[in-house]
Amino acid sequence: MESSSLEIDLPDTNEEGKLYVVDSLNNLNKLHLCSDGSQHLLSISISCQHLFFVTLIIILIVSLALVSFVIFLTIHTGNRMDEVTSRLASERKNTENLQNINSMILKHLNQSGIMEKEENLFTENST
Repeated sequence: MESSSLEIDLPDTNEEGKLYVVDSLNNLNKLHLCSDGSQHLLSISISCQHLFFVTLIIILIVSLALVSFVIFLTIHTGNRMDEVTSRLASERKNTENLQNINSMILKHLNQSGIMEKEENLFTENST
């Protein structure tokens, strides 16, 4: 009797034992066939993991760039606000100085009597 790689001649075993042996051989054969497919699935799984990590790294880099940009804008806006605040304070001081000068001029004019003379001239010209 010729035997192939899957046929085994078992003369001394009973019928139940033969079924067990055949079932075991079938399981080994399935395991051998599935190992090639599982290697393919394993390579697909590794490439998916690789793609996932590359995507994750790209997302992290983009997030870092966006956060850096927001921090830059915040600092730049703060500097501009400081400039505007200092300009407003300077303008406020200038306005106060002009008001003080105006009040000093009015006091001087009132004390010298020039304002009264101009008022009298204005009332005489209108009559």
